[in-house]
Amino acid sequence: MSVALGASERLVVRTVPVAGPVDLIGRLPHPSALAWIRGDEGLVGWGEAVRIAVPGGDDRFAWAGRRLEAIFAAAEVHDPLRVPGSGPVAFGAFGFDAKSSDSVLIVPRTVLGWRDGRAWLTTIGEPEALTLVRPLVEPEGIGWTDGTLSAPEWGSAVGAAVERIREGRLGKVVLARDLWAESRQPLDARVLLRRLSDRFPACYTFAVDGLVGATPELLVRRSEETIESLVLAGTTPRGRDAAEDEVLADRLLHSRKDLDEHAYAATMVREALTPLCDSLDLPDSPELLRLANLQHLATPVRGRLNSERSVLDVLAALHPTPAVGGTPTDVALDLIRELEVMDRARYAGPVGWVDARGDGEWGIALRCAQLEGNRARLFAGCGIVAESVPEAELAETQTKFRAMREALEG
Repeated sequence: MSVALGASERLVVRTVPVAGPVDLIGRLPHPSALAWIRGDEGLVGWGEAVRIAVPGGDDRFAWAGRRLEAIFAAAEVHDPLRVPGSGPVAFGAFGFDAKSSDSVLIVPRTVLGWRDGRAWLTTIGEPEALTLVRPLVEPEGIGWTDGTLSAPEWGSAVGAAVERIREGRLGKVVLARDLWAESRQPLDARVLLRRLSDRFPACYTFAVDGLVGATPELLVRRSEETIESLVLAGTTPRGRDAAEDEVLADRLLHSRKDLDEHAYAATMVREALTPLCDSLDLPDSPELLRLANLQHLATPVRGRLNSERSVLDVLAALHPTPAVGGTPTDVALDLIRELEVMDRARYAGPVGWVDARGDGEWGIALRCAQLEGNRARLFAGCGIVAESVPEAELAETQTKFRAMREALEG
């Protein structure tokens, strides 16, 4: 664990209303951005008051919640707004695997929020007289190389997974692959955030500690006692015209393979959230969610918590869902470790923010890349069931890579 806070220090936090509307991405002063944006609303942050490296383990969400609660409880907070995202906020990204040491929470020195026609600015410590604004750097000369497995090797892994499923060892497993991009210039998260936000306004565009992406999947939103989630599983591309779009959508809505894959995820979310809620609403069948480049089967979830729980407590119950792991969970995770032959790091892990009241929004880190200087590691994955065909799954990963590829290539 590392915390950038002296033993006798405490945070002095001030939130004030500011004039809106606010161009959140445009206000980020340097590439090491923190962001959670949907459309033109959300939060951005910069600077680090506290950085918490979260150790791996089955209790990592509870450990992170306790550590953060202690820091926030000791803080001197001036927050007349008291809305979700005002006062002290931590942005976070957790590794996919419970054993991962990649999880981090960052409390920025400055947070700018804009939601429902209201804007606010939160600062920690003495306001800086001048924040150095670094100019945007566009990616240049992007080159591509295979990740851990080549496309044919990954296709073979899919085939092996299908065999295990047909043998009855599990119902579903999600297999992912990676891809490397390299630019002649250091990669600037702000440029990628702008491109992703403009192209996918219905997604949650995020940046945390170099992890940048645009996810369609809301894992959980907590606002006081109300929680919301969006289950996504089952995917098809958008059509080249309206007619083809409808054909593809109808095929998805009636695909036994995709409906089964979706049912695994929706059932698990229901089972995970029921003990936490007095009431929980899920429709009996999925609806269609259309994004700029993909169509998904989607089930919206809404519940009312039965006791005081932070959004991090709900994350602990939900992650990993069958939408990113498989079912049964333990068997699927073992097969992922065997067949992917790579460390997913933060891909498909929770990413988002939490405030001092326990409110927050967290998505699943999909359609994303981890930036490392002038290199980016991209990820894409597919749900594998008994009817899966390796060639079709490989094509689906190429479609899912496209969002980040186009963001990098302009």
